[in-house]
Amino acid sequence: MLGEAQVIALVRTGDIDAFAEIIEHYQVPIIRYLYRLTGDYEVAQDLAQDTFLQAYKGILKTKSELSFKAWLYRIATNNALQLRRRKRLLSFIPFTDLRKSDISTMEAPPGCAEERIAIKEALLKVPDKQRTCMVLHFVEGLKYREIAEILGISEEAVRKRVARGSREFRKIYNAEEVE
Repeated sequence: MLGEAQVIALVRTGDIDAFAEIIEHYQVPIIRYLYRLTGDYEVAQDLAQDTFLQAYKGILKTKSELSFKAWLYRIATNNALQLRRRKRLLSFIPFTDLRKSDISTMEAPPGCAEERIAIKEALLKVPDKQRTCMVLHFVEGLKYREIAEILGISEEAVRKRVARGSREFRKIYNAEEVE
């Protein structure tokens, strides 16, 4: 792939193939991120499609001060939060509709399906703001600075959310393990 700045410049000239390169590069990480937020692979795919459509329109209209990656993740995060607000759910997913296909897409050694389900259930019980920071940091491998840029908050707020979310996750996970 050419440098991001070059690809974005090509997209602005109307080169759709250049945007296809962006999608190819970011599609899997964005879907994985949205899946971890929503717990539903099909919803994650739909949100990713909306994210890339908004990114394409945004590239043509505006010039963001964020890095492209941070800007794209911000769009994805906002789409997931808008979905939640629209549906007014207490959590992103009811576990009554957990499918085997969802389990197989999670990153864990084969044969650990029960543990993966327990981890997923515990993670989805962590408050949204903390879970979002945890997924961006631990799963997507982003630095606190990048997460702060994506979410429009301070690095210190990101650190606190990750720490609190980690404590909450351990508490929930350990409580479920005892049951």
